[in-house]
Amino acid sequence: MTDATTSSPGAGRERAAAAAATRGGDEPLLFVEDLHTYYGESHALQGVSLRVHAGEVVCLLGRNGAGKSTTLNSIVGLTPARSGTVRFDGEEIRRLPAHRIARRGLALVPEDRRIFAGLSVTENLEVASPARPARERRWPIERIFDEFPMLAEVREQDGATLSGGQQQMLAIARALAGEPRLLLLDEPNEGLAPVIVQQIGTLIDRLAETTTIVLTDQSVRFALRHAQRGYILQKGRIVYEGG
Repeated sequence: MTDATTSSPGAGRERAAAAAATRGGDEPLLFVEDLHTYYGESHALQGVSLRVHAGEVVCLLGRNGAGKSTTLNSIVGLTPARSGTVRFDGEEIRRLPAHRIARRGLALVPEDRRIFAGLSVTENLEVASPARPARERRWPIERIFDEFPMLAEVREQDGATLSGGQQQMLAIARALAGEPRLLLLDEPNEGLAPVIVQQIGTLIDRLAETTTIVLTDQSVRFALRHAQRGYILQKGRIVYEGG
């Protein structure tokens, strides 16, 4: 995976200082404690614990198979954990089904993107948008196209015709259309050209002004530039936490 990026590392440090100053001793927006997840008899997550405060960008780092994707999938209920605690905004959500967790304001952009290949870009966004007037939404479709000019240029094209970078941007935009309070990005740079990785980094910096973000990646350089804190996973365990 490439380490290419353009955004200033100072921006992340400034956001970190601001977030630390405002959150004080408040409870984290996302609280994960001693999470254990299995695939059959395989113990995939072995006591994962992490905290994410409102306004932060937090990165989970680790090699393939370390447990990064499983952690995100367990948080949103796609791969239910066998034990542990997952609290979002003070509410225990570990035992809730995935669709109810999504309604609480958590949105996952999976590594494989999962856009609707047979729908146009606009239709992909419409499917995810809440059923209320555009003026009442934080992310109406026209605002999304303003934020994602790459998508505005191909708004009538089917998802299947898009490049990998366009598909990734659409996956992120579709998640935003649902107006999440916490955006989870699983390997957003995987398989993308360096110029697209740069654009993803710049986008994360912009979104971080209004949205709390957790992302997974293998690039320490990318994490240092765009995240305020990070956790390193090895074989399903957190082995390091730092900012």
